[in-house]
Amino acid sequence: MKLYMRAAACSLSPHIVCRELGIEVELVAVDPATHRAENGDDYLSINGNGYVPALILGDGKVLTEGPVIAQFLADSAAEGTSMLPAAGTFERSQVQSFLNFITSELHKPMVMFFDAAYAGAHQPIHALILKRLEWLNNRLKGPYLTGENFTVADAYLFVCLNWSPWIAIDLRQWPALSAFMKRVGERPKVREALQAEQLQAFEQDGVFFAPQAYLAAANRSGTPVRL
Repeated sequence: MKLYMRAAACSLSPHIVCRELGIEVELVAVDPATHRAENGDDYLSINGNGYVPALILGDGKVLTEGPVIAQFLADSAAEGTSMLPAAGTFERSQVQSFLNFITSELHKPMVMFFDAAYAGAHQPIHALILKRLEWLNNRLKGPYLTGENFTVADAYLFVCLNWSPWIAIDLRQWPALSAFMKRVGERPKVREALQAEQLQAFEQDGVFFAPQAYLAAANRSGTPVRL
């Protein structure tokens, strides 16, 4: 399988799922400016929307949309129920509920800050994100979203919260979310994914990760992720 991705983007979520479940996948980086993959592929011919991730299966079939890819990966692994409970159970629906919440209430508004087209709407979008993070912080009672088990929803939340420093959100005002970031960032398989994408830990106790080029452009410094 091939996972078309971009370092530190939402594609990091299914990448983490692969690492956690021992699924072998080839990472193929995509240039968002040209829509060219590092292997020469025209990414728009794979995903006409142009954004990552996309997963190409061994038979050539293509899956897009990160939450769907993460669920597919969990269902395809022998130990997948550790990250996504069995179909038909309340526990699975609970994980899917968080996936929907993250994709609509956090992921989408957060990425609007990286699009100049939404520059005039940043203030209300920022207020919405703060409201959703406040709710999530109060909802997070255990180590992970649904309790003791690290699920595909936790991988997704970790990736979205990792963008906080770039959109003027200080996560330290929410203790549960800050602790969550530290906890997930210390998971061995998560660190493998961060290292594979050549991300660096920076600022705020090293619980956020970004490509070195991002840090240099923002006059920030980081340290390579170590296992």
